[in-house]
Amino acid sequence: MKLRDDFGLTFDDVLLMPKRSAIRSRKDVETSTLLAKDFRMAIPVVSANMDTVTEEKMAIAMARHGGIGILHRFLSIAQQVSMVNKVKKSEGFVVKNPVTIAADASVEDAKRLMAENEIGGLMVVDAENHLQGVITTRDVLLVGNPRASVASVMTQRENLFVDAPDVTQADAIQKLYEHRIEKLPLVDKNNILAGLITAQDILKMRKYPHATKDKLGHLCVGVAIGVKPEDFERAQACIEAGADVLVLDIAHGHSIRGIEMLKELKKRFPSTPVVAGNVATAEATQEMIENGADSVKVGIGPGSVCTTRIVTGFGVPQLTAVSDCAEVAARYGVPIIADGGIRTSGDVVKALAAGASSVMLGGLLAGTDESPGRVSIRNGLRYKVVRGMASLTANVARKRLDRGEEIALEEWDEIVPEGVEAVVPYKGSVVELLYQMVGGLRSGLSYAGARSIAELQANAEFIRITPAGQRESGPHDNMPQ
Repeated sequence: MKLRDDFGLTFDDVLLMPKRSAIRSRKDVETSTLLAKDFRMAIPVVSANMDTVTEEKMAIAMARHGGIGILHRFLSIAQQVSMVNKVKKSEGFVVKNPVTIAADASVEDAKRLMAENEIGGLMVVDAENHLQGVITTRDVLLVGNPRASVASVMTQRENLFVDAPDVTQADAIQKLYEHRIEKLPLVDKNNILAGLITAQDILKMRKYPHATKDKLGHLCVGVAIGVKPEDFERAQACIEAGADVLVLDIAHGHSIRGIEMLKELKKRFPSTPVVAGNVATAEATQEMIENGADSVKVGIGPGSVCTTRIVTGFGVPQLTAVSDCAEVAARYGVPIIADGGIRTSGDVVKALAAGASSVMLGGLLAGTDESPGRVSIRNGLRYKVVRGMASLTANVARKRLDRGEEIALEEWDEIVPEGVEAVVPYKGSVVELLYQMVGGLRSGLSYAGARSIAELQANAEFIRITPAGQRESGPHDNMPQ
C-alpha cells in the first residue's frame, strides 16, 4: 500500500492570505483567461456539459457574457448539431447560411420555420439559391389563409435593399440606417444569396462587447462527445456546424479508452481544440498533454450531484487535485479547467489561485432561466431539477438514446449510478449569477494585489484553517440571545 503523507485539501480547508494592494478599483483588474491553447475568454467561467445545465440558451448566455457553454452529449447527433447552429446564428456580423424557404411554400410553413429557429424572417430563394424575396413575422402576422403561398405575402426582390458579400461593417450599418431597414441580404453579381446582416445583430455586438466570438463574429460554443466510434461522426458533424471546441466527456479520463480517443481526435481534427479529462493527478495530466490535449479538465467526484467517491472510494480533494495538475500543465503552457466543487465566488478565486485557468460550473448554474427544464412549484417555492450525468436517470436516458427504445424495468437494477438527481431553488437569470461570481473574482484579485489571474497565481499564499476557522468564515453569532 502506498500512502501520501500530506493532506488532500478542498476549498473550505483553506483561505488566501491578503496581500498589499495598489489596486484602487475592482474595475482595474483583468479577468480574461485561456480556455485552451490560443482560445481566450473574457471571464474564466464554463458551463458544464450536463443535460440539466447546458443547451443552446445557456450556451448563448455564457458566450455573450465572456465565458463559454459546453453542450451536453445526451442528444442525437442531429439535435446537438441543431443546438450548435442556433448558438452560431444567434448573433454575428454576417449570418453565413441564413434560413431559407421556397416561394411556393405556405405561410404556415414559414411560421413554423421561424418559430423553430427563433428568428423573425426568412430569405426566399429558388432551387439555385437565387434571392427572390424576404418574408418576416410582420408579413405573416395577420394572414387569414395559412395555406397562402410565401410568394403572395413576401417583399419582392426588386423592392429589397441588398449589398455585396464583401461589404464592410461601417457601410452595412450606414445602409441599414439610411433606409430604415432591419435586414440586409448579401448577394453576388448573379443574385445568389451569400449571407445576411441584421440590425439586431449589430445591436447585440454593441450590447455584448466582451462576448466570446469566433473569427466570423459568431458566438463560440463547445460540444461534449463520448468515446464510442460513432462519436467521431458526432465530432465531425458538430465541427462542420461551427463548434469551436471538443470536450471529451468521460468520468475517468486517465483510461485507455480516453487516451485512445484523445489521440484519434487530434489526428482527425488537428485545428479544433480538444479538452481532455476528467483527471485528478499530475501523472494523468501529463499523459493527456503528451497525447495532444489542448486543455485538461480536473475533478473526480467533487460535484454537488456526483457520488463517485462514495460508490468507488476514488478521488482527490479538489484544491489539491487542481494544484497538482496545474503544476504539470504549466510546464507545457496548457490550461487547466477546475470542474466541480465550486459553490461561491470565493471558491472560484481559490481554484484560479491554485493554478486553474477557468472553472466549470454545474449545479451552481442549474435552476436558472437558461438551464434546461421547467420550473416546478413545491410548497409555494419554485425549483428546477439537476442531475449528475452518471445518475440512475441519466444512465437510463443514455441507454434509451443509444438504443432508440425504452429500457426494460429489470435493466434498471443492473445500473450502478455514480450521481444523484435533486431539485435546486429557481435562481432567475444566469446573467445576475455571473455578475456576482465575476464581481467576487474581481474583489479577490484586489485582495491579492493582482491585476490579472496570472498575477493572482504568482502572489497566492494559502493558509489551512480549522473547523472553527471554517465557522468563523461564514455568518455567525448574530442570533438574538
